[in-house]
Amino acid sequence: MTAYDVIVLAGGAAKRLGGADKPGVRVGGRALLDRVLAACDGATRTVVVGDRRVTVRPVLWTREVPRGGGPLAALDAGLRLTTADLVLVLSADLPFLGPRTVDALLAAAVQPGGEGALCTGPDGRDQPLVAAYRAEPLRRELALIATEHGSLAGLPLRLLTAELDLARIDAGPDAAFDCDTWDDIAAARARIREHGAVLDEWITSVKNELGIELDVDTGVLLDLARDAAHGVARPAAPLTTFLVGYAAARASAGASPDEAAAAVAEASRKATALALRWEAEAAEAAKPTRSAEPTRSAEPTSEGGDAAGGAKPGTGREGTGTP
Repeated sequence: MTAYDVIVLAGGAAKRLGGADKPGVRVGGRALLDRVLAACDGATRTVVVGDRRVTVRPVLWTREVPRGGGPLAALDAGLRLTTADLVLVLSADLPFLGPRTVDALLAAAVQPGGEGALCTGPDGRDQPLVAAYRAEPLRRELALIATEHGSLAGLPLRLLTAELDLARIDAGPDAAFDCDTWDDIAAARARIREHGAVLDEWITSVKNELGIELDVDTGVLLDLARDAAHGVARPAAPLTTFLVGYAAARASAGASPDEAAAAVAEASRKATALALRWEAEAAEAAKPTRSAEPTRSAEPTSEGGDAAGGAKPGTGREGTGTP
């Protein structure tokens, strides 16, 4: 895996949000900054340029000089605390940034002859704050810009990207989606609740909230919940999945993530098999009771009845007045 540091720019004024604390705005129950940090948790060192706050994992904090000096000044401040040869640079308002985009940027940035890679948005525009840069040319160009202009404060990022040999990658419409306005926030909140995304978003949020790094096959757990609900009773679904998690945790204490995931799968398999046995027994019990084999009729006696003493068909009954 490529070693890298990450710089997250989280100190903007958020004027289009009315000065709100944008990195702390929640989308899907998680702060925007935490969502970005979760996407790059493989970084050797993480530097956040902005005001200190509680975050999902430990980071180094710094501020640009002068405070509010803009993205180039913030990038320079963050770069001073990094040591890796490759630096991922991100804004703090990317709700849909994921590890796959991070991996794609890192892979493109280390190609021979290049100086980094950045994402392009759906409109084809460069996204210099969704990018990976080689540290040496990044430091070089920042120093040259500062010398030419006397300061980095207030200068646009395009002065930097125009001087670097950067690869472009199309990460799709979501990876570079940033939240500049309240309409953007509303759109992001609505998007994660769409049918095709809501479950993955929820599971990711729960794992982050609980500090769980385990990757499990959610399809297996959903199948287990369905079988428990159908074969036993509806309340059995959540209780069974809880017990499976507890059993897996006991079985995998001190184990690697892969071993823990295997323990979840094995516990799910056993519980699913049990639920299916319950369902089979219930189905068997619901069948009509099998009647006894009919008794073979004996030859009729001379008295007109059969050997078992039953009346012969068509014979009248005493006291009924029938012939």
